Amino acid sequence: MKLQFKIQQYQTDAVESIVKVFAGQPNNGLLTYKVDQGKVYVVAGGKKIEVKNLGLDQDDTGYKNSDIVLDDQHLLENIHLVQTQNNIHLSNELVHKLGRCQLDVEMETGTGKTYVYIKTMFELNQLYGWTKFIVVVPSIAIREGVMKSFDITSDHFMELYGKRARYFIYNSDNLSQIDSYSQSADINVMIINTQAFNTSLKEGAKNKAARIIYDKRDEFGSRRPIDVIAANHPIIILDEPQKMGGAATQTALKRFNPLFTLNYSATHKESHNPVYVLDALDAYNQKLVKQIEVVGFELKNLKGTDGYLFLQEIVLSKNKAPQARFEFEQQSTTGSIKRTSKLFSVDDSIYYASGQMGQYEGLTIADIHVDQYRAELSKVVFANGMEMHVKDITGNVEADHKARIQIRETIRAHFQKESRLFHRGIKCLSLFFLDEVRNYRQYDEEGNQLLGRYGEIFEQEYKAALNEAQNMFDPEYMSYLGSISASRTHAGYFSIDKKGRAMNSEVKRGTDMSDDISAYDLILKNKERLLSLDEPVRFIFSHSALREGWDNPNVFQICSLRQSNSVSQKRQEVGRGLRLCVDSHGVRQDNDVLPDEVHKINVLTVIASEGYATFAADLQKDIRADLYDRPTKADVDFFMGKVIKCADGTTHTIGKEEAQDIYFTLRMNGYIDKKGEVMPAFREELAKGTLKVFEGELASYTVQIHKLVQSVFDPSALDDLVKNATKPQTPENKLNENFSKKEFQELWRRINHKYAYIVDFNSEELIEKAYTHINAELHVSKLRYVVTRGRQKDEITHDEMKQGEMLQQNEQEQVVLRTDTSSHVKYDLLGKIAADTKLTRLTVATILSKISAEKFNMFKSNPEEFIAKVSRIIREQKATVIVEHISYNQIDGSYAADIFTQEKHTDYDRAYQGKKSIMDYVFTDGTAEKSKERVFVENLDTAKEVCVYAKLPKGFHIPTPLGNYSPDWAIAFQEGTVKHVYFVAETKGSMSDLELREIEKGKIACAEKLFEQMSTADIVYGKVDSFDTLMELVQ
Repeated sequence: MKLQFKIQQYQTDAVESIVKVFAGQPNNGLLTYKVDQGKVYVVAGGKKIEVKNLGLDQDDTGYKNSDIVLDDQHLLENIHLVQTQNNIHLSNELVHKLGRCQLDVEMETGTGKTYVYIKTMFELNQLYGWTKFIVVVPSIAIREGVMKSFDITSDHFMELYGKRARYFIYNSDNLSQIDSYSQSADINVMIINTQAFNTSLKEGAKNKAARIIYDKRDEFGSRRPIDVIAANHPIIILDEPQKMGGAATQTALKRFNPLFTLNYSATHKESHNPVYVLDALDAYNQKLVKQIEVVGFELKNLKGTDGYLFLQEIVLSKNKAPQARFEFEQQSTTGSIKRTSKLFSVDDSIYYASGQMGQYEGLTIADIHVDQYRAELSKVVFANGMEMHVKDITGNVEADHKARIQIRETIRAHFQKESRLFHRGIKCLSLFFLDEVRNYRQYDEEGNQLLGRYGEIFEQEYKAALNEAQNMFDPEYMSYLGSISASRTHAGYFSIDKKGRAMNSEVKRGTDMSDDISAYDLILKNKERLLSLDEPVRFIFSHSALREGWDNPNVFQICSLRQSNSVSQKRQEVGRGLRLCVDSHGVRQDNDVLPDEVHKINVLTVIASEGYATFAADLQKDIRADLYDRPTKADVDFFMGKVIKCADGTTHTIGKEEAQDIYFTLRMNGYIDKKGEVMPAFREELAKGTLKVFEGELASYTVQIHKLVQSVFDPSALDDLVKNATKPQTPENKLNENFSKKEFQELWRRINHKYAYIVDFNSEELIEKAYTHINAELHVSKLRYVVTRGRQKDEITHDEMKQGEMLQQNEQEQVVLRTDTSSHVKYDLLGKIAADTKLTRLTVATILSKISAEKFNMFKSNPEEFIAKVSRIIREQKATVIVEHISYNQIDGSYAADIFTQEKHTDYDRAYQGKKSIMDYVFTDGTAEKSKERVFVENLDTAKEVCVYAKLPKGFHIPTPLGNYSPDWAIAFQEGTVKHVYFVAETKGSMSDLELREIEKGKIACAEKLFEQMSTADIVYGKVDSFDTLMELVQ
């Protein structure tokens, strides 16, 4: 497979931005000079004697770059013109520390900056006759990658320009290449890396490379290589200049005698004369790179003794102080330690909410701090001094489990994505970075390869995921999966020692990158092969120090199996997968090929080793810091003087009156506010392609003007790049006119009462039932891990959001923990069970004294679960003996109308916009169209018999000895269409009592008792599993 290249406008713009700086420079063709051929000596009588006139007719003609004839003022004027066209701040002066000028080109990782500067060489040669170039890079990884780029683009540029460039990597052991470089009239490129560069060009240094380049070498005709190179007056191209800005490097670069210098990077640290900018925001908005999706890693230990606590979000309300939603462990009615989430206010206690679990003692909320501008800084402060930010998690984490979940998530993400890419002929690759090679590959005493721990985990998880995937995907893709064994689908790319064994890549002081050429050779050699569907390797393990060597366009998942990552390392690793993918023919899957699906196909999933919020905030902060400082307002001054390119190729400068007209029109269209700040309406219509056309003389400039507005930096636009879902929000869901309908008001009048109950039961009967069922049913389960995965939500276009294709739901995963660790928290066993069951301590003691020793010993292995399950069994048996003897009395008090608006929902995926509902949106249980509640409410909305309905809030409840019970629906039918006009309904997935828990059955039975007391011919209570069942009850 061969990668295909084509002309792309943004790359052409970058090339032209350099070329135009030299407008007015004549093409003087090839400038010749006499090359120093050196001298040849022989030793005779102990003396060196020069040998002359050897009779060799050697050509001493060399070709160098001709000088720039333009003066500094002319160059600066050209630079200003380019900067104006590209919306770049004008330079105050010409920077010429390295040659006549130093031009900066900023291009985001993955957009092809190497391609751009190679093409720039051809253009500079074609227009101005320059032929000698030196590419300087900061690492061996980049050097090898640049060499590979020259290899794979050679045919492409031959087709465009009818010639090939001659290129080589500087090697002090092969100095003859320098002569060829000097005497060739073709485009010649020398590639050199700063690992050798910083020392070899430091005059007086003692290392061998320095002596060679500065000394007169006998094997090089007693010449100094640096002098021969400098005579060519080369154009220097610095790839990643921010990594080689040291004084020694800059001094050494001057020795090359550069004509001028070009700087290419995604993250310039020092500005010279910038002429082109394509930063992360530009690249993302123009769909030139993949969209980033983050799978956050959140571990939860369910022993009930490690203090697990997860701050999910901070919720704001118009009428209430901020509240914090925590996920924590609670003694559930099923007997196990379960996750539950709840909103907490200041002075609320996690300890009491958990059922007084010892692990949360002292956790009372003292303050909830909200940062509206930086959501990641919002936090909760506890009375004991502990602080938690949004998405923080506490609890123990073991590295082995952590790695397993990360590997599992990577495999799952791979299968889901690969199943869609497979039929498009696109190979899907996943890339793992690790710090210790032995975690993936080991060797026995005879040198045979063995799998390391991560290798073993991968094969286990891959086989498990493959089994789970059976019948989930189409037969052709399943056949493809079945043809590849787990052992053949993963491979390691590492440095190799002298014995041929994989080893950790060594790094030099001051860097975290490796200089191992052999490792990069292996990576680059297999680049195209890995893109073929015939190649079984789809999962790649590599050492983190080799990450700069990876820029394979079909990397769709990146997982860092590392203990810690710096902020800059996160972005570097993400950058390894940003390039748009290619299909099996080498065709880039960009906006030309996939005009409506670029970011549906090109999605990079990053499996982070930490919480989603932390990773997203760090990555976003790093990207934001490197964004070009563009104007932030589209006011009159912004447009005035801008030079735009017309459709016929000519240019037009916007005058003051035109700038005023543009500003006025944009204001009228709602695209900018009074201050010139870009409004959301512009971004939304831009995404949909529905921006309004300008009128009159400005009509022909519509596209160019909109591009100018788009170029204004809108900080919120970056949120689309890496979505941060932690920002506090206040959903609006209001009561509407249906609430005021007389039919609903009459229904509400009939049911809006509060009640108290009276019950009497026999203790002896309860004690016998309780211990009998404990002996028969009690089982304390194994302790479990829980992982929550948060995925990036893509808001790039309105249509994509509407279709839900880019909205990734949170998912949860449980993993069995194999541990014998027991609780060290002291428990009041009788007191806790008595409180849970609302029985006396004496009654609880009697029950426990009658259970078997085997069951009682389960308390030691997991006291929290033992207490919870014993309490549940007692409550269930209690339920069976009290229902027959319960009665209700109406008491003073009723519910205010705002009970319907007190619940705040943040997830609108489950929202249904009802026509007959008393509120704008109905939030159903379950997910989307598949849930029974969603189908039920849709039927309510379309049924002619239904007049108005309400989804009853949780706060509307009926008290029972087993806990409060909340019915689901209140429905008012059209009078005359049904027998019972008013109906209170409970929707259940099953009508079978056997499938309901005893406590739930007890609650429903108590509610039925109450409604029997209050029912009339008009109002009825019932349990239904569908709309059809409801209609059978009312007709």
